Amino acid sequence: GKNPSENRNNGVKASKGEIIAFLDDDAVLDLDLFKNAENFFNEHPEIDVVGGPQLTPKDDGFFAKTSGYAIESFFGTFRMSKRYTQGKLELDTDETTLTSANCFVRKKIFSKVKGFDPRLFPGEDPEFFSRVKKTGFKLAYNPELVIYHRRRSNFFEFCKQFFNYGKVRLEKEKIGKSLPGLVFFIPSLFLIYLVLLPLLVYLFNWWFVLPFVFYLIVAFFVSVYVLFTKGALGFFLLHFLFLSMHLSYGAGMLYYLLKR
Repeated sequence: GKNPSENRNNGVKASKGEIIAFLDDDAVLDLDLFKNAENFFNEHPEIDVVGGPQLTPKDDGFFAKTSGYAIESFFGTFRMSKRYTQGKLELDTDETTLTSANCFVRKKIFSKVKGFDPRLFPGEDPEFFSRVKKTGFKLAYNPELVIYHRRRSNFFEFCKQFFNYGKVRLEKEKIGKSLPGLVFFIPSLFLIYLVLLPLLVYLFNWWFVLPFVFYLIVAFFVSVYVLFTKGALGFFLLHFLFLSMHLSYGAGMLYYLLKR
């Protein structure tokens, strides 16, 4: 079927092992991935779920690799950037650092947690991790658990990815009966601000342009940092990708609200 949540849940029911690995079909695995996961669980029997980063493959194309630089940056994806970079070991983490593209779960938790919610895609994995943590299980992030995950190969797919992330965020919180943090609303507010900007300048004052100028300055310096640390040839493309991913996410959330 086409529902990843149902497929994963069916796989869990059919599995016989004590540890279940969740991976994506377009990922390349580090040779030590399973050995490192087994060693981690042996060293930390108190941990029930552990995940690691999904890094950009070195042989990805120009656009895909540049989009990888965008999502790896704190400016691009806030705390979620740890999903795409090798950070520090965390023995008490949450859904912001883990993804179903690279995680290991003790099968015993599925007797108390029903599994992935088939009503969500994407967004089914943060909802699952959030529910697991609320149930009392312990989640961890281990930078030694590495996969290399293909990035979107063109601009349309890149924007579609973040539009869908924004669209399901509030649905995820509704199912979990919780409220999203203020940071998740910033892209939508930023989009509304840009749409209204010409009118605000015309009716009031050109000072309303300053927040957008500040945004562009931050994007510039982040791009400079990427240029010097990674030698990114996509220096000029990065500015455009930062703006596109933020506006796409905001548009997805607004689409969900208007549809409701």
